[in-house]
Amino acid sequence: MTSVSLSAQSVPPGPRGAGIRLRHRTVHGHRRAFRMAGKGDAVLLIHGIGDSSDTWRDVMPGLARSHRVIAPDLLGHGHSDKPRADYSLAAYANGMRDLLSVLGVERATIVGHSLGGAVAMQFAYQFPERCERLVLVGTGGVSRHVTPLLRAASLPGAELVLQMLRLPTMRWQVGAAVKVMQWLGTDLAVDAPDLLRVVDALPDATSRNAFVRTLRAVVDWRGQVGTMLDRCYLAQGMPTMLVWGGRDRVVPALHAGLGHVSMPGSRLEIFEEAGHFPFRSDPDRFLSVLRDFITTTQPAGFSPEQWREMLRNRRPAPRRPGLPDLDPATLRALRPA
Repeated sequence: MTSVSLSAQSVPPGPRGAGIRLRHRTVHGHRRAFRMAGKGDAVLLIHGIGDSSDTWRDVMPGLARSHRVIAPDLLGHGHSDKPRADYSLAAYANGMRDLLSVLGVERATIVGHSLGGAVAMQFAYQFPERCERLVLVGTGGVSRHVTPLLRAASLPGAELVLQMLRLPTMRWQVGAAVKVMQWLGTDLAVDAPDLLRVVDALPDATSRNAFVRTLRAVVDWRGQVGTMLDRCYLAQGMPTMLVWGGRDRVVPALHAGLGHVSMPGSRLEIFEEAGHFPFRSDPDRFLSVLRDFITTTQPAGFSPEQWREMLRNRRPAPRRPGLPDLDPATLRALRPA
């Protein structure tokens, strides 16, 4: 049974996020925070690991002019509760369904970043009848590879390392290292401020434990635990767009090409100078690309018979060396530095 309560509080206005309140609903006994604005067809924005709904503040107001925008704090993140609970992709997808149901939203365009992209894909797989479109931003779950930083964070003792990163002396050293990377113009330096912001969002042991439990559900020392490649054929008929930063080193941009060729009919947008957070580094372009995608595509329909036939008659896509679907400029953007 689902118990529901509602509360709302003001949040400090960001450069573009003024007027969007932080709200709360209690679902299954856990308090879940979310931001919501606008009217119209629903768009669900799902943040990445260690982040929160605040990460979308630069794009929410513009999107809310024509859509009902919902940006939750995933369980274990932000202002949501952080219980000892199931932090798997399937559990997060269930949580998104339940929150949308409580809010009276039957269908939505699902936008997911990083871990949120993997949750979005899981949502589309578990609840295809509720997913109108799928937008994957620097998403996890395409291939096994992931930055060594996340693999290391999944190892025993990660909680202690995260705690040490908050010490003033350690932060000074990390800050100095970031300045050196920025001076050298390395790709990782593009994302360093946002990665440090995520660490700062883990102020206590409860937050750090929830972060590590979430990470270990999807990453181990060998890389990402699961990929979408065995089920991406089910996206047939689902309008899908992949958005990636050409300088992303958290989830390398080559994953964008692999996902694109594995999901026939998908659209690919590369932000050449962006890293893992293209919607933060260039919110105007991101908003323009997202609006164009929504307005030029029709919401996916759902047929149980068609779904059943796809499951029964799957034909593996022929393997192709390289990425022949992509134009030369895109190929250059996807190559590692």
